[in-house]
Amino acid sequence: MDQHDEKIIDAEESYGLSTRLFDEVLDAIEADDAPAIDAALEPLHAADIADLIEQLNTRDRRALLQLWPNGVDGEILSELDENLRDEVIAQLNPDQLAEAVRDLESDDVVDLVEYLDAPQQEAVLDALDASDRVAVEKALAYPEESAGRLMQVEVAKAPEHWTVGEAIDFLRSDIALPDQFYHLVLVDPRMRPIGQATLGRILSSARATPLKDILEETFITFNVNDDEGDVARAFNQYHLISSPVVDSDDRLVGVITIDDAMIVLDEEHTEDMLRLAGVGENATISDSVFETVKQRFPWLFVNLITVNIAALIVGLFDQTIAAYVALAALMPVVASMGGSAGTQSLTVAVRAIATNDLTASNAWRVIRREMFVGLLNGLVFAVVMGAVGTFGYGSALLGLTLALAMLINLVVAALAGVLVPVVLDKLKLDPALASGTFVTTTTDMVGFFAFLGLATVILL
Repeated sequence: MDQHDEKIIDAEESYGLSTRLFDEVLDAIEADDAPAIDAALEPLHAADIADLIEQLNTRDRRALLQLWPNGVDGEILSELDENLRDEVIAQLNPDQLAEAVRDLESDDVVDLVEYLDAPQQEAVLDALDASDRVAVEKALAYPEESAGRLMQVEVAKAPEHWTVGEAIDFLRSDIALPDQFYHLVLVDPRMRPIGQATLGRILSSARATPLKDILEETFITFNVNDDEGDVARAFNQYHLISSPVVDSDDRLVGVITIDDAMIVLDEEHTEDMLRLAGVGENATISDSVFETVKQRFPWLFVNLITVNIAALIVGLFDQTIAAYVALAALMPVVASMGGSAGTQSLTVAVRAIATNDLTASNAWRVIRREMFVGLLNGLVFAVVMGAVGTFGYGSALLGLTLALAMLINLVVAALAGVLVPVVLDKLKLDPALASGTFVTTTTDMVGFFAFLGLATVILL
């Protein structure tokens, strides 16, 4: 077991990296004090050390790696943000790299190298034993974001005819086993998995009990080509701890564990949030200025175009605005309320699509629900804004205009928030990536057009 897996987190201390410790490490880096760095980092979990490395700027990060050359191990590398791994690996010599990755499970090595460029990927592979290298190269041959990439090839398995006693003797033998596993997978003579037994059931059963009698009721296998997102959702849906992976002939080739499945779910959730904000699916605070600009510029440019379209609509009613100056102050209220309502509906819809809760079978029910939500909210805020126009600006007609525009825009916003991602998903486009721009454009244009159009009809 890796030394960082053995760290005990003091319950009286706050979890994660403290500001005090970060400042201590920073001071030690400035003083070129290698012993102080080692003393500060040695008790930390690999995930906390990775967080610290990510929070340092480029200069301090390089200085840390030079002062702490033997401290970075495979667990820390696997915890690092993938955008920083290549930078850190580039500073390790071949011996350090070999030592870092030697004790990692195959799935962790695959996760480590799959996004590296070719020279660095080769450097990691060269550091592995021949058998481990073959296993990693085989996993890399599977499609990206597939179960084959996610699985570990180290599996604890047993013949289907064994008893509990035989299984316990096997597990206590010198046979190489995964560092961590939760099930013993039963296979038939053709290496096809037929079920799995938890270690708890094995240890609590009599030695003469056939393993077939203590198999888990829920048993799901995944194909190596299955999408990792579908795999992760199945783990969450059916409360799986680990599950076998099979090839095209249904033969056992690996196993996926819950920790890897939950990482996939977390990554997909993070990607959806970043895409909705238009900042790129891999954006992090450690990105360089140029990378950050490159990620954000395209969507800012698209937004600039849509804002100008909304401005053109406003320009169509310049005479109305000139006649009633109060309209200039009030029209952003209608558009902003529509934008907020659309974002609420959009966020729920995109997340529901990502988790398969919003499908073709219930789409129209959800659309109708959002329409009524928009209608009810619209009626409430129509009354509020009607009162603002009537009593605040002394014009009942202005109040009527505000009320009708608010009602129209909130209904349209709620519908757009769910219809836009559903349509994009139907067209095989990523709803999280493009929905926000379309919904915002819709609510702005409808809000301005409805408010100023109604004002032209009612007030002039």
